[in-house]
Amino acid sequence: MSPDDLVPHLPGHAVDTITAFLSSHCLNHGNEGAIVGLSGGVDSALVARLARDALGAEKVLGVSMPDASYPGDLARETDQYARSLEIEYRSLGIEQIESAFGSTLPEITDRVTVGNTKARIRMALLYSLAREKRRVVVGTGNKSELLLGYFTKYGDGGADLLPIGDLYKTEVWELSAQLHLPRSIRERPPTAGLWAGQTDEEELGLPYPQLDRILRGFERGISEEEIAVRTGQPLERVRQYAQRIVTHRHKRRTPPIPKIGERTLGVDWDP
Repeated sequence: MSPDDLVPHLPGHAVDTITAFLSSHCLNHGNEGAIVGLSGGVDSALVARLARDALGAEKVLGVSMPDASYPGDLARETDQYARSLEIEYRSLGIEQIESAFGSTLPEITDRVTVGNTKARIRMALLYSLAREKRRVVVGTGNKSELLLGYFTKYGDGGADLLPIGDLYKTEVWELSAQLHLPRSIRERPPTAGLWAGQTDEEELGLPYPQLDRILRGFERGISEEEIAVRTGQPLERVRQYAQRIVTHRHKRRTPPIPKIGERTLGVDWDP
């Protein structure tokens, strides 16, 4: 097996599978469409496009939620992109909500905590709109982020659906190119936008093309030692990513419940 066997490649059935997935979940049980938070990044742009194609533009609501540090040119580009999809679109500034939170808890100054709070504010807005408009909250997390816990619990990780959750970041780029998403969106350095200057790859320690090869090795059940050899990464670094997957497992699961009754939700009962 050559090192390139660890490079994720987008399956040919990906779009059809995601389209069927979105249609079945967003247009049943009284649901009338999807709502997608638009950050200006490639993940949310791709999800909005896939939802538009699967459901029709009239059944997709895109929402941007900028704060004071959100660049004006990015806000304009996000607005333009949403309008190019011809979906319903709203921009909701979150500065006042952030300010109220800061006034209530002025002792909270750690930038990660503050950043996580922004993500939870945004998700609260999406769910409020979703209930009023009978929409399903469609998340934008990809497989790389989900594995590494690189998302905010009950923030951007708190969606109803994750249509690109089985696509590595490099596969997201591949599909975005296939669908001809704007080059400016595809080539923008990935960022969660939780504070000025923050980038995914700086926080995660490796560019996504290198990181995804390690994660793909884990998926295929290859030993850490062999992954290190095939990727050219230090064994200690490979082990750190393996440990991170375990450490952040709680983010991918429902809250644990102690076994007390005859049958317990999440333990031996899944009604």
